[in-house]
Amino acid sequence: MSFFDWESIILIGLIMIVLGWSGILINKLNILLSILCIEVVFCAVNFLLVVIGLNIQDIIGQIISLFVLTVAASESALALALIMLFFRIFNDILLEKI
Repeated sequence: MSFFDWESIILIGLIMIVLGWSGILINKLNILLSILCIEVVFCAVNFLLVVIGLNIQDIIGQIISLFVLTVAASESALALALIMLFFRIFNDILLEKI
């Protein structure tokens, strides 16, 4: 007997992934919104890794989640640096200039 309904929790993670990807695909102009949607996908993947690790009673999901968080943090820092460089060159951050 389990305290959690694992299927519902996994469904929440999958809905978060779908929302993140739909935000990436629908957004055509704002680069900051694209980065935020990518972060939502990373958070959803971390959520699913931890939930699946708890479901199988193994700590490897939490360890992999820490690595994914590290990659997400470095990706965000690099993306923000590129946005600042793009703004210095074009004085705008809309994607229609690319």
